[in-house]
Amino acid sequence: MTTVTEAQADVNAGTRVVYLDNNATTPCAAEVVAAMLPFFRGKHGNPSSVHVLGVEAARAIATARESIAESIGADPEDVCFTSGATEANNLVILGITHSRSNRRKIVISSIEHKSVLGPCDSLADRGYDVVTIPVTSGGIIDLDAARTLVDDRTLMVSVQGANNETGTLQPTEALAEMAHERGAAFHCDAAQMLGKVPIALGDSCLDFVSFSSHKAYGPKGIGFLVARNHIRDVALSPICFGGGQEKGLRPGTLNVPSIVGTGEACRLCKCLLTDDARRIASLRQTLEDSLRRLIPQAVVVASSSPRLPGTTSITFPGVPGDLLIARTPTVCMSMGSACTSGSLAPSHVLLAMGLSRDEASSTVRLSLGRYTTPDDIDMAVGAISQTIRSIG
Repeated sequence: MTTVTEAQADVNAGTRVVYLDNNATTPCAAEVVAAMLPFFRGKHGNPSSVHVLGVEAARAIATARESIAESIGADPEDVCFTSGATEANNLVILGITHSRSNRRKIVISSIEHKSVLGPCDSLADRGYDVVTIPVTSGGIIDLDAARTLVDDRTLMVSVQGANNETGTLQPTEALAEMAHERGAAFHCDAAQMLGKVPIALGDSCLDFVSFSSHKAYGPKGIGFLVARNHIRDVALSPICFGGGQEKGLRPGTLNVPSIVGTGEACRLCKCLLTDDARRIASLRQTLEDSLRRLIPQAVVVASSSPRLPGTTSITFPGVPGDLLIARTPTVCMSMGSACTSGSLAPSHVLLAMGLSRDEASSTVRLSLGRYTTPDDIDMAVGAISQTIRSIG
């Protein structure tokens, strides 16, 4: 009997595969790869070294830090490199608990990524009061409920900027203002926003913002935390200790090639964002319209809510999402977050939005990116609709 893995391998060997899983990861831009290559050999110095190769590496990091900051309207001094948004989220959520022990309440949303839920579960085990803000059926934070939950005992509010499953955009500025009124800090997991929607932190009241490079055509295993100067030194402590790099917040030898790649990825995103967003949003509309025309029972989740331009979460009633994915090996899609796709449990995000377990289990995520073409959309629509007809 041929397994799904073997079938996928056969497809990859001889058939074009359409990649519609850009929320899980994006391919590295060619310019990013080219920028990184010299720093693996030749320009391979440790940026903490004082010799010529070390100084060269340190300058490359400084240039990348400036490019990153410019792309999101931040101060370069506020950019702290990490291994990705997961580490950045953990650094903020666990690191802030060392600052003010009299506040023992953390407020998050019910649809956060597991990299926020995980450290919050750890804090709950240590006696912290972790409470969740509900969302509407459209996947948007309930601000009225938030006003009730955020109080004078709150240490921090953490709400993602854009949901990784549905693409819904959250009112983070309003939530940050709400947190500040109560004397609490505000953290935003913005991993899905980089390179997809405009980000301007210069006039923002967000205190901590987490990013991953591989969501924006950069390399995997690198990201950064924007920790605003006005709160970083008084509210945040490291959770790892060692060499003192990154102002002591994140010690360890810096990953020079990946940092250089991230700087280039952010530079490209700043240049291409407007055109990318317009073109990708148009392709997504074509994808949704075509699938709903061919499969009338299909339902686009959160279709009326503000969303990332390339994210669509679609429910095909009566069609198990895992079966649809397995029987459509020419289309790369997913069920919910890539971090939890191996779990048999329905998406906690979709359940929080009011979908039934059956509906959640029949929902797949398709996420478009810079390199998605009209032909990709046509092929995906044809393959998905054919599979659904064969299952039905």
